[in-house]
Amino acid sequence: MANPIAPFLRIPELKNKILFTLGVLLLYRVGAHITTPGVDVVVLREQFQNLQNTLFGVYDLFVGGALSRATVLSLGIMPYISASIMFQLLAAVVPTIEKMQKEGEDGRKKITQWTRYSTVVLAALQGWGYAIFLRNIPGAVSMAGLPFLLGTTLILTTGAVFVMWLGEQITERGIGNGASLLIFFSIIEGFPRALGATWESYRVGAITSFALVALVAVMIAVTAGVTSMTMAARKLPVQIPRKVLGRGRIQEGSKSFIPLRVNSAGVMPIIFAQSIIIVPGTLAAFSSIGLLEDISQTFQPDNWVYYVTYSLLILFFTYFYTAIIFNPVDLAENLKKQGAFIPGVKPGRDTADYIDHVLTRITLPGAIYLALIALLPFWIFEIFDIQTFFFGGTSLLIVVGVALDTVQQMQQHLILRRYEGFMKKGRVRFRGRQQYM
Repeated sequence: MANPIAPFLRIPELKNKILFTLGVLLLYRVGAHITTPGVDVVVLREQFQNLQNTLFGVYDLFVGGALSRATVLSLGIMPYISASIMFQLLAAVVPTIEKMQKEGEDGRKKITQWTRYSTVVLAALQGWGYAIFLRNIPGAVSMAGLPFLLGTTLILTTGAVFVMWLGEQITERGIGNGASLLIFFSIIEGFPRALGATWESYRVGAITSFALVALVAVMIAVTAGVTSMTMAARKLPVQIPRKVLGRGRIQEGSKSFIPLRVNSAGVMPIIFAQSIIIVPGTLAAFSSIGLLEDISQTFQPDNWVYYVTYSLLILFFTYFYTAIIFNPVDLAENLKKQGAFIPGVKPGRDTADYIDHVLTRITLPGAIYLALIALLPFWIFEIFDIQTFFFGGTSLLIVVGVALDTVQQMQQHLILRRYEGFMKKGRVRFRGRQQYM
């Protein structure tokens, strides 16, 4: 498709979905710039300059800088994401939740409702903790005492619930996954500012022409690599046998395949690993204990201990999260119920073992790829001695992954539209032929 934008806008239904999504995202970004009452943003941003390599810095990335500005939407969509991940993990160990997942639409509705309640609880806890953090910064808060804590907690909790509602509205009435798109636009909002800072560094001579060209080339190559690895999959052939449906009707057999993604875990292993490896730095930022400061210096992105530990954590969480979200036993059982099978493999347990074996083998290159993507920015910064370029493995994976998913959904709407138009024309021709006869 040479120009995919024009066909999207020519379809009224798809055009309305796109415009609705853009309107909701605009509303979200406007709310992300409304400051919570009683907070001095200038003092707070100065404090956040020393918290870039802590949990606060990572959180601030996913909410588009709203946390460092103490806005009414500071918590963003993250409480909802955390609650969703929590139920994904609990489904692997709690039989009740696992059973609800298999109950179909009713079970999913119950889990969704529980996720919403959990989001409110998590948002209240995070809001209370953030209010205490603001109160402890000298000069950042004009009010004090319990009224500020309760008021700020209520405002931030309400903001998190509002963002959760916005994400659900995008998913139901817009295009793409609402929660993912909210994070996507939060991240890319910082691109123009970072590119401007990079250009200013080049203009004053802090970045050489060779370094700038090399950075652009690396960015293009990494984006292409991320796109390829995100879409890469191992296709397992599946044979569906011929069936006799009764009254002489026969359903012919067919061949299909099961796509096993090389990177089934997505960006979650990097987020988990990053959340753990920055814990020493977070503790050291709020403590004067010498041991914590020494440990924090060891786990800074400028030595081999950090690189090795970070890589091992990513490898571990890639296998861990893949095992949580992908169950070969359930897949094998579903194939057996449908009468389908993998050629050369017995249905049932043997099929589950075979799928698990293949998945284990293809997950290793996916995990290594994630580790390289996560570490590449640090190596680039060290080689070219650059501090202002906005280039992170986590943010790049999220941006590319969400963009690909959204474009695929838009293309599915186009395909469905063409199919419906084809069927309508076919019915008209068939009726016309009947009338002629």
